[in-house]
Amino acid sequence: MFDAHVNQLWARALVEELVRSGVRHAVVCPGSRSSPVAHACATVEGLRTWSVIDERSAGFFALGMAKQSRVPVVLVATSGTAGAHFYPAVIEAAMSQVPLVVLTADRPLELQGWGAPQTVPQARMFGEFSRLFADVGLPESEDVALVHLRATVARAVSVAQRAPRGTVHLNVPFREPLAPVPGESRAEHLSALAREGRPGAPLTRISPPVRQPDPLTLAAVRARVAATERGVIVCGPRDENDGFAEAIASLAEATGYPVLAEATSQARYGGGPLTLSLYDAMLRHEPFARDHRPELVLRFGGGLTPKAPQSWIESSGAEVVLFSDEGALFDPSHRASRVVEGSAVAACEALGKGQSRGLGPWARGFLWAEQWCRAALESAFSEDATLTEMRLAHDVVAVLPDGANLFVSSSMPIRDVDAFAPASGRSLRVLANRGANGIDGIISSALGMAAASGRPTVLLTGDLALLHDMGGLLLARRNGVPLTVVVVNNDGGGIFSFLPIAQAEGARAHYESLWGTPHGMDFAHAAALYQARYRRVESPAALRSAVAEGLKGGLNLIEVQVRDRARNVESHRQLFARMAAALGEGPWL
Repeated sequence: MFDAHVNQLWARALVEELVRSGVRHAVVCPGSRSSPVAHACATVEGLRTWSVIDERSAGFFALGMAKQSRVPVVLVATSGTAGAHFYPAVIEAAMSQVPLVVLTADRPLELQGWGAPQTVPQARMFGEFSRLFADVGLPESEDVALVHLRATVARAVSVAQRAPRGTVHLNVPFREPLAPVPGESRAEHLSALAREGRPGAPLTRISPPVRQPDPLTLAAVRARVAATERGVIVCGPRDENDGFAEAIASLAEATGYPVLAEATSQARYGGGPLTLSLYDAMLRHEPFARDHRPELVLRFGGGLTPKAPQSWIESSGAEVVLFSDEGALFDPSHRASRVVEGSAVAACEALGKGQSRGLGPWARGFLWAEQWCRAALESAFSEDATLTEMRLAHDVVAVLPDGANLFVSSSMPIRDVDAFAPASGRSLRVLANRGANGIDGIISSALGMAAASGRPTVLLTGDLALLHDMGGLLLARRNGVPLTVVVVNNDGGGIFSFLPIAQAEGARAHYESLWGTPHGMDFAHAAALYQARYRRVESPAALRSAVAEGLKGGLNLIEVQVRDRARNVESHRQLFARMAAALGEGPWL
């Protein structure tokens, strides 16, 4: 006979194991079939539960929290198509190695295939983008079933955190009644292990494999470094918060290699004296790029955002050594001769031992170029107070206090921050969804970063990305998550103006409707709808003031209208040309 309390017992055991395995946040979407799990999330100690109405927004909110904390976050959805709305976030998690635990409630077996409402096949819903799938079966108040449930949950959390990190999916069917039933469950027949698990620990503790890089491989790379003066360290997007900036700075000083650090590498803001920010401009200067071709490239992090540095590496003929934290390979042109798996920080420490090249002519040439590019950049901004997209990215980063967070949208914002927001003495944490490089879920991801960190957080986004995830503003309002959103409103898809399609003769008649996609909106009404403090700014001083004010708390929306997309393309080209021209004809010592 079915015990009405078994759903509560089952859901509580599941959530207990999540908490004992290290999960601290649950993002729960409303629904009926998921009621037992939702109630357990709200009542089991040690778990903070966030209620998010829209599953797509919830998925990216959980993604942002897990990107920031590097700890799995659990997502809960009811049966039917609800869980399918997590798919974009699950793909991003897989591509950028972010740990998530997805729980999809389901109808029992007897309702499957017979037209019951909210019933779709949910097994392996996320395909190859899930690191593990398990259907935990219908709740049972039997020892063997509860112990198996607890062990499966502990295993799932472990898999989510093992390289390569990603999403694990547990399908959890329930029969009615779904609401909590008054009174005590009669579970005296259960063993203590089934009923309570192992208090203070997961039922099955799975130790992760050792992530130390292979010593023999590192010895070979170290010998190559010792024999090569013309080397560079290149750091692409990387989310880990593990002392990477300090490790890279130490390696650079030991080897004498300059560091080309992307904004989202966690090595630019808080990096060392050999950290370069404006390499995109300097490598557009053909004589300098030709004269400074490396012989050895040490590559860390994900794929590079700007094309010029990647083309420079590929055309140099240099030996490329790729360091992979999570087992992921970012080498689409197949230039790497060797891949070193394991902790990047440990690899840096090992490679720096015994190296003492210091600051030589090779590194000084790059530092000289960085100084001249920066002087040209600052001079251009001092001469013209127009709030361009480049100036906007520069000033948003410049006004952030030490220890603040910045989330950057794909398309033009990430490119402008990378190209025009150089390093300073401040340490900043900068994240972006650079796994699949999409513009969906950007507001919600930034809110996840803010919620998990508790630090002042700014989002720099484009107008289309904001329109894609407007529901994220509702998430912020309902959950009281502070965020300052700076939106660049260029009335459409500004990045397409930089691409050949904008000038293609055969596409010109359809360019605006299919690629430019103007919408003609401002965002004052959106701010009012979600009760955000709204400012539209038109000068650099007003922008800096608005961001500084927004960082004091609450939900803030700062709009910058840059309507002339064609002019924006020309402004970018002129500024890049001015920065590159500042390098002159050499020599660069």
